[in-house]
Parts: sequence; C-alpha cells; structure tokens
Amino acid sequence: MTGAVSSGVQVIVLNGGSSSGKSGIARCLQALLPEAWLAIGVDTLIDVMPARLQLGSEGIGFADGGEVSVGAEFRLLEDAWMEGVAAMVRVGARVIVDDVFLGGVESRQRWEKVLDGLDVLWVGVRCDAVVAAGRELARGDRVSGMAEAQADLVHRGMTYDVEVDTGRAEAVECAKVIAARVGKR
Repeated sequence: MTGAVSSGVQVIVLNGGSSSGKSGIARCLQALLPEAWLAIGVDTLIDVMPARLQLGSEGIGFADGGEVSVGAEFRLLEDAWMEGVAAMVRVGARVIVDDVFLGGVESRQRWEKVLDGLDVLWVGVRCDAVVAAGRELARGDRVSGMAEAQADLVHRGMTYDVEVDTGRAEAVECAKVIAARVGKR
C-alpha cells in the first residue's frame, strides 16, 4: 500500500490507566470499523524491549504500589516507536494507539508532535479506580496498585474528542461510541 490515507480519521489514540479496558476497546473497534485498523499498544513496546530495560533505571521500572518510572534509554526507544507508528499511518495504515499518558499533557504533546498533519481522534478511556484495581488483580500480570494509581493521573489536564467509561459500559459499547465519532469525521 502506498500513499497516505486521504480523508477521515487515520489514528485513534486511546489514553487510560492500566486495566482501564483500552485493549478490549481496540479489539472491538477492529471488529466494528469497516476499514482495517492496526492496534498498537505501549505494552507491546515494553514486551519487545530487552529485559534489562524492563528492570533497570534507564528503562522502565515498576515499583511496589504501582509507581512507574521511565529512564532515558526507554524514552529514546519510545520516541523511535512513536515515529514508526506515525510513519505507518503516513503510508496508508490506520492505527489505534493504546497508551497510558503517565506524563499527562506532556505525553499527549509528544504524540501530537509525531502525528502532526494527520487526522487523530483523541479518546479518554476512564474507569473507576476500584473497578480497574479488580481487573488488575484478576489479570495477574500487573504490579499491584498500578491501576488505582493511574486511574485519574493519566487524565489530568487532558481534553478529548470523546470519552468513554468502561466501569459503566462494556468494551463493545464504548467502541460503538468511538466508532460513531470516527464515522462523523
């Protein structure tokens, strides 16, 4: 496929805390939207990094209680990953980004910079901290406390084109709300 997607939403950015339901919404969007969409999440980036960056001070660290810290080497690879996502969109792919804006507005600004000139739908995925903490516990693959710590943090100072709440609606219902906004642009 060559050439940029000509019109309409090209990127859907889902921002929400850990265990808020972003990945489930992304899968539902892939099923609901008529075009083919790639779902790309920050968890995938972390999974493909060397193990030393998943534990070291230069990579990403997960402390007891759910605090997440990122170092310079992680940030360098994350910047390259973000540029790569934008490049895929610029040559024709539609992409759903599943991210956690730990840096708040600064995190969004980093995405805005690489996605400049593209049609982006910004989506806030909210979930009550207690509900997210229950999901985190059931998943068993997250540091305890991360969901509760991030539930509100990632939304501070943020504005969105659309917001959904997975504590009040199932992923498919949230995806339908988002898909309707995609169809209107």
